[in-house]
Amino acid sequence: MSRYAQILSTGRYVPVKMLPNSYFDTLLNRPVSDWLVANVGIHQRHVMAPEQTTSDLAAAAALQALERAHIQPTDLDLIIVATDTPDYISPATATVLQDKLGAVNAGTFDVNCACAAWVTALDIGARQIMTDVDMRYILVVGAYGMTRYVDYTDHRTCTLFADGAGAVVLGAGDTPGFLAGKTVASGQFYDALGIYTGGVTCPTTPIEVNGGVPRVQFVKKFPAAFNAEQWPALIRQVVAKANLTLDEVDWYYFTQLNVNTIKQVMGILGQPLSKTHWVMDKWGYTGSACIPMALDDALEQPSRPRPGDTVLFCASGGGISLACNVWRWTGE
Repeated sequence: MSRYAQILSTGRYVPVKMLPNSYFDTLLNRPVSDWLVANVGIHQRHVMAPEQTTSDLAAAAALQALERAHIQPTDLDLIIVATDTPDYISPATATVLQDKLGAVNAGTFDVNCACAAWVTALDIGARQIMTDVDMRYILVVGAYGMTRYVDYTDHRTCTLFADGAGAVVLGAGDTPGFLAGKTVASGQFYDALGIYTGGVTCPTTPIEVNGGVPRVQFVKKFPAAFNAEQWPALIRQVVAKANLTLDEVDWYYFTQLNVNTIKQVMGILGQPLSKTHWVMDKWGYTGSACIPMALDDALEQPSRPRPGDTVLFCASGGGISLACNVWRWTGE
């Protein structure tokens, strides 16, 4: 009998503290609210509490997903955390999460390809289930604590980034869930956006030499239309790989950085906006967590994925890394 990977449940966590755009008008002493709404689509964002860490956000989303899947943490065989804001450089945040959940039977590892990490991790998790009979349940969490690295004097970054987590539980089933996936990259942009201190190339020290405290920063410009140019081609490849047409995809979920890009890409694909969903307006940009958070929120809407629907995820992140996969929805 064939062994298929299915998405069994979802969960999310949004931190309590909310910062409206007007907060940054005052902080930066310049009008940014209208620009953010018109050019990005962000009205507000949420940030984690001082005592919280990335693994705390991941744990909250994970517990919700586990409850909805009707399983216990001890039922998990593997935990994959997708993040570029880990609790530590080493060990893996997935290992910290295992302890916080009490998931004593689960293996652990992190995936870091910036904001493309959750879609990439989902692909990895699906293939683990399809090829290993010992894998019954896999937790895939996207968690983002980027506000810890924000310079609140830098208007290019401080108005965008937010914190949050989104999770899914994958399980084995006898009908197809995962249909196809692909990852690509444009590595020539590795030094354009990121956190460039704290690693081996530029370690930090107590006296803050070699670059000082780690912070997220734009170092050089990305091509303005990169996502609008790259997402459609990648999507077409993955959809064809699944023996589908674009029209046969019922739902498209994208990296939640810019609502205008999402609208543009849907137009390029010839698809109505009713087939997508965005959350950056209320939660800001949550990186590797944004797509599972958008999926979880979409499932609460009147128009939502139903059993048998085809669902596609497409993400890009610093580097630039890209990932796309397509699923048959098997949840409720």
